[in-house]
Amino acid sequence: MMPHRILIIDDEERMRWVLCKALEQESYEAEAAGDGIEGLKMLDKHSIDLVLLDMRLPIMDGMEVLKRIKELYPSLPVIIITAYGSIEMAVAAVKAGATDYITKPFDIDELVIQIKKALDVHRLVDEVEFLRSELSQRYQDMLLSSKSPCMQEVYELVRRIADSDATVLLTGESGTGKEVIARTIHYSSRRADKPFVAINCAAVPDNLLESELFGYEKGAFTGAVARKAGRFEVADGGTVFLDEIGEMSMNMQAKLLRVLQERSFEHLGGNDVISVDVRIIAATNKDLQYAMKSGYFREDLYYRLSVIPINLPPLRERKEDIPDLALYFVNKFDKRKAIKGISKQAMDILRLYSWPGNIRELENAIERAVIICDTNAIQPAHLPISMQTPKKESSVLDIDIPDEGISMEALEMQLIKKALDKTGGNQTKAAKLLGITRSALIYRMQHGIT
Repeated sequence: MMPHRILIIDDEERMRWVLCKALEQESYEAEAAGDGIEGLKMLDKHSIDLVLLDMRLPIMDGMEVLKRIKELYPSLPVIIITAYGSIEMAVAAVKAGATDYITKPFDIDELVIQIKKALDVHRLVDEVEFLRSELSQRYQDMLLSSKSPCMQEVYELVRRIADSDATVLLTGESGTGKEVIARTIHYSSRRADKPFVAINCAAVPDNLLESELFGYEKGAFTGAVARKAGRFEVADGGTVFLDEIGEMSMNMQAKLLRVLQERSFEHLGGNDVISVDVRIIAATNKDLQYAMKSGYFREDLYYRLSVIPINLPPLRERKEDIPDLALYFVNKFDKRKAIKGISKQAMDILRLYSWPGNIRELENAIERAVIICDTNAIQPAHLPISMQTPKKESSVLDIDIPDEGISMEALEMQLIKKALDKTGGNQTKAAKLLGITRSALIYRMQHGIT
């Protein structure tokens, strides 16, 4: 690893000499300049990792030099060296972009500690920026791999709304990539360097969800042995992703609504009001409008969440994207880079399959194929058996619509009765056959079947 190179800009020759020797003893490389103009020239000539800048300089004062450095090299750490009586100037320099300051006379060991701290912070900032770029690119690639007009519309909307603070509601079947879109929005926004905190509302029991979201104080309940910050607190400045929002109880919906309205909350068992700055992105595979009409979802919360609604189409409606997505997943899982592609026969199977599990199912199928693939291309035998011998799709009911019209409600009741007959009266299985929740089935039965 190359040693860090530090530039000293100070008009006192002895000070430059002392600092150069001290830094070299700490295994740094040191460059020195006697004024600001010379220092700026050296910045252009050498790769500098940190600048030690005296505030009192001839020709161009330290504040002007700092301004020029920040214009040319915005992320370069600059530590100000100033006389004891000029602390106000040093504070102003920090506000103008300097990393820190130290007053004369100073202890060399103290300065070395400040230098190490500034370099460590700079390194971490670079790493965060790199990870941010990588994550953003990952999710951008997923979207840009889409050729379907419907997904291009989604991508364009994401691009336009990413940097706003508006609440987003993502809808679509399970596996359509709602969390991918949520992360894309976050990493494309000004909040990208802040946390993205996700919670699956269906995976956390209702009696624990409140403490998970809003935190709790020590002794708030049995087992609360210490104070704990909630997800909203952790995400301050960033984004909270509420997945499966349709599974949230009415009681929790009311508490969430208050947070959306006031941007504040209290810990469970606490009285102090905690204010946060977070963006909310919610997602569901449920029909929230139907749930709202059925009394299972609050109308006021629905309209708070759906400021910007984005519906993700199922994979069966965007089959032109399957080849690119499949190859994307091959490259993702083939660490040895031994697989050159997907055979025509295998790709035909992928195109014809209905993908009830959407992109998640495709990803799992390709991961399996990559693991067992023993050739340079994925073959039909590498795909799941259920895809190799696809089931014949059930035909749509052949219904004649009479001139006098037809009752949709009566037709719906006939379908429900057929589903119940087919499942021996099992409501859960009947709801699954009809593609609705058991609670929705019961509601429709109560309002349509006597």
